[in-house]
Amino acid sequence: MFALDLPRPDTLARRARLLAQIGERGVLVLPTAREQLRNRDVAYPFRPDSDFYYLTGFAEPEAVLVLIPGHADGEQILFCRSRDPERETWDGRRAGIEGAKELCQVDQCHPIQELDEILPKLLENRDVLLYPMGRESDFDARVLRWRNQARSRSRQGIGYPLELVDAAHFLEEMRLHKDAVERELMRAAAGVSAAGHRHGMRQTRPGMMEYQLQAEIEYVFQRQGAARLAYSSIVGGGANGCILHYVENRDELRDGDLVLVDAGAEIAGYAGDITRTWPVNGRFSGPQRDIYTLVLASQKAAIAAVQVGRPVSDYHDAAVEVLVDGLHDLKILRESREEILEKQLYRPFYMHRTGHWLGMDVHDVGAYRQGTEPSWRPLAAGMVLTVEPGLYFAPGQKGIPAAYQGIGIRIEDDLFLDAEGPEILSAGVPKEIDEIEDLMAGGLG
Repeated sequence: MFALDLPRPDTLARRARLLAQIGERGVLVLPTAREQLRNRDVAYPFRPDSDFYYLTGFAEPEAVLVLIPGHADGEQILFCRSRDPERETWDGRRAGIEGAKELCQVDQCHPIQELDEILPKLLENRDVLLYPMGRESDFDARVLRWRNQARSRSRQGIGYPLELVDAAHFLEEMRLHKDAVERELMRAAAGVSAAGHRHGMRQTRPGMMEYQLQAEIEYVFQRQGAARLAYSSIVGGGANGCILHYVENRDELRDGDLVLVDAGAEIAGYAGDITRTWPVNGRFSGPQRDIYTLVLASQKAAIAAVQVGRPVSDYHDAAVEVLVDGLHDLKILRESREEILEKQLYRPFYMHRTGHWLGMDVHDVGAYRQGTEPSWRPLAAGMVLTVEPGLYFAPGQKGIPAAYQGIGIRIEDDLFLDAEGPEILSAGVPKEIDEIEDLMAGGLG
């Protein structure tokens, strides 16, 4: 399948970069995610913590990575589950200690049961302890116990970490800037996501249920190799498209309405994130065309503003300016352009930003502002972001012509930025009105 021929990230090189940043007196302790119970003895499908998976490529639960520069017995240590034939009969295969050591290319690998015994010793004579602070209270408490155990030997002349640092300080910046392998993986995630949207457009018919359309789209994701969804799919027909995070997906798709679909596949740990809005019956009405054309124009203006060196805020501002002009031309907003922008009078109809970072998490890590007096950071090569303006006219909103009420439209693409400009990773799914109508009518492949 599509996902099986993809390159593998060089996790060893990533860890080497991080070891250099940690410094000789530091130590990093990074756990994977915990398994979560859905009910009684049924667990939610497990997904490793993104930071942990970024550094190891190891997908099993109950694992902890330790990076300790200059340590005599090895700088890279993994704790994981041992082989257990009985549990593997019930729950699936495990790599085990030797398998995990070979897979992750670490210096040492120990059973996870030995973590509490070994970890305090690894903290001795280290000045700085890095770990994911505040994410999980149980792990915070555990880290402090390990530190206190190391401190208990201070009278013997053994040092312990005096400084605690959030590991995100280093990892977020690393993950924000993608390399060539990650570009390929994100192309794949966007490509599979686009295939699902195209299939969804072809299958949409009046009388279909939102969950049936969701099933058609997600079927393509899995058929093309997606291990999981990047997030819960949004399939909102009619006024449901005006609810930004609508996930019930239980209503009927009606003739004459639009359907807004925000759905993405996850491939090799990386997320696709695409939104398209199309007519249930395959043809845009006049009012729907008015609003769709405006949103599409704002998205094109925003994409043009995604350039290396420009502040990350520029593409949102570009989209807003087009939307404001259009809302004024349609007489939905009658105040002056300056007043609309100054007072943000467009906010009842456009209440979110125009995009976000994209990567291993659908809302990926990385600061949008920098500095002691924070200013918008400049865009740089290797960043991946979404561009997703929208307009939402919920039924009953004051001042909205009846023809526009119940229309919710969002158009979202995934962009990889390099020095030459952005590559639209999600270009494989149409967004021009005539292309959507042709595809739905069977005119496009």
